[in-house]
Amino acid sequence: MDLNLLFDTDSYKVSHWLQYPADTTAIGAYLESRGGDCSHTLFFGLQYLLLRYFSKPITSTDIQEAAALFRAHGLPFNQAGWQQVCDCHGGYLPLRIRAVPEGSLVPTGNVLLTVESTDPELAWLVTWVETLLLRIWYPTTVATRSWQLRQVILDALEESADNPAAEIDFKLHDFGSRGVSSQESAAIGGLAHLVNFQGTDTIAALLAGQHYYDCAIAGFSIPAAEHSTITAWGQADELDAYRNMLDRFAKPGSVVAVVSDSYDLWNAVDQLWGEDLRDRILQSGATVVIRPDSGNPEQIVPELLRRLAAKFGCDRNQKGYQVLRSVRVIQGDGVTLESLPQILKAVIAAGFSASNVAFGMGGGLLQQVNRDTQRFAYKCSWIERSGQVIPIRKQPATDLSKASKAGRLDLIRDRNGEYRTVSLLTSARDPQSCLQTVFENGAITQRQSLQEIRDRARSETI
Repeated sequence: MDLNLLFDTDSYKVSHWLQYPADTTAIGAYLESRGGDCSHTLFFGLQYLLLRYFSKPITSTDIQEAAALFRAHGLPFNQAGWQQVCDCHGGYLPLRIRAVPEGSLVPTGNVLLTVESTDPELAWLVTWVETLLLRIWYPTTVATRSWQLRQVILDALEESADNPAAEIDFKLHDFGSRGVSSQESAAIGGLAHLVNFQGTDTIAALLAGQHYYDCAIAGFSIPAAEHSTITAWGQADELDAYRNMLDRFAKPGSVVAVVSDSYDLWNAVDQLWGEDLRDRILQSGATVVIRPDSGNPEQIVPELLRRLAAKFGCDRNQKGYQVLRSVRVIQGDGVTLESLPQILKAVIAAGFSASNVAFGMGGGLLQQVNRDTQRFAYKCSWIERSGQVIPIRKQPATDLSKASKAGRLDLIRDRNGEYRTVSLLTSARDPQSCLQTVFENGAITQRQSLQEIRDRARSETI
């Protein structure tokens, strides 16, 4: 269903045009992460929202459709105001949106974007679009979590691998498409992950990268087995199921992953892979990735590495850690931001390099987040009444942590290179501003490629 943009708001906002002072001529708002699981947020996804929802003009048909629904819904719809959007602005929203470049890693508590009205008769539009714009919380939170996971893995690689930079981009694979609530969530959440990594099974993310971020192919995958393609052969012919995977996919230089605990992981490793198919693997020139899918990963992964080492052998890298020959491990079950460091710690404690292990995440990456994970908020900070700009804010005595910011706001880097939110005395941007105008009166004024965003994210440090 292609939703009428006028419906992409909350019901109570439909009456807000009657609630602002009659002499209101402009409104300004901002969006921030007020804190949360991470001390910083990796900003991502605004360009998608703007291209997907703000680049199509509103029509008189849209307005008539909205008038009928809101009337039946019991709300006083501003039909004349929306018709003015259509007649005077070609159907495009008379708003100016300024935002930090995507891929920026910004400490929480700072402005990430600002919105202001440009038509004195349509100032209420600034808060009408809150519902849609605040959904930036989702791709930004996924990108932030993925970035956190990248740092955990990178730390382990820097401790135990010879060339961390060559490995890191494929160390966390997105398995999350089936675990999210919609294809759109899969697309934008999956693409948020691909700011930090290049491994994915979420095809919708690839399409989002092509359509909205000028990326021909944002991520990659490999042939991989699931339980059905193993159990279809029957337990008595489990060996044939594995042999078929090698016959089909184990070519020189290729990588193939095989789930191996449909019945007995340790028999599969010690006997089927380690004895019956060992020579076939070594002669193939391929890398076979064994995937366990049950048990406690802090125990399973190092034990699996020990057993594979006993069968296939290892080489000691320059940092003194063991690296398996011809085989690797991918752990996709039970991986979370809390468990990942513990798994890697167990791997390294067992004497193995983190080079031996990749990880997969599904719902924990794309679904087990919400707006409060990073405490996102969108609030008005100033209003213009009869030509006079007045700073406004909320400051609830019952919870001062929910206090908002006041004034015309901007984001700068100070002389120490630290991000800082400042309040402006005039409408002119700060000379040191980090915010860029990305949308103005229907025009998308900045377009960033995924590669530019990735490069920016790589350059950011805490």
